[in-house]
Amino acid sequence: MNSLFSADGLTGLVFLGTIATTVVGAIIATNSVRLIRAVVGLAICFIGVAALYYFLNSPFVALMEMLIYVGAVCVTIAFAIMLAEPHPEKQVGKNNALAGVASLSVGAMLFWGLTVLARNTNWKAAVSVANDGSMREVGKSLLTTYSMVFELISVVLLVAIIGALVLARQGREKA
Repeated sequence: MNSLFSADGLTGLVFLGTIATTVVGAIIATNSVRLIRAVVGLAICFIGVAALYYFLNSPFVALMEMLIYVGAVCVTIAFAIMLAEPHPEKQVGKNNALAGVASLSVGAMLFWGLTVLARNTNWKAAVSVANDGSMREVGKSLLTTYSMVFELISVVLLVAIIGALVLARQGREKA
């Protein structure tokens, strides 16, 4: 049995702290009434995800998570401020208790289903691949295998920026 003060015990404790950070950030992001708090919760969640990537022995992906997603929170704030309703008191139906109960039950069923699926799956050990995870191999993969994905993401972001600018210029009442 491993002690808490052994290397494995401390690693497990830090891993559980990382998971807790990710979950708490997601809860803050989804339950905040104020927009800025929701974006901060999203940043906390992404920091936790980056730490999980680091635990998966992928420091490059963890760094990219920090640079792209946490850095992109600034863009998210700009979109949120441009698209937010200036008069939130006009919102109707925000205090529906049935929606909260329904979403909680759907989330619990999804969690239960994924737990059953994970426990009943025959997990195989990871097979070593020729890719060593170096910057050169990651660069080759990004420019060959996964180049179309990044091009499509850039087109989607361009359309989102143009849509936000059109909405901000015309006003929310006309759209």
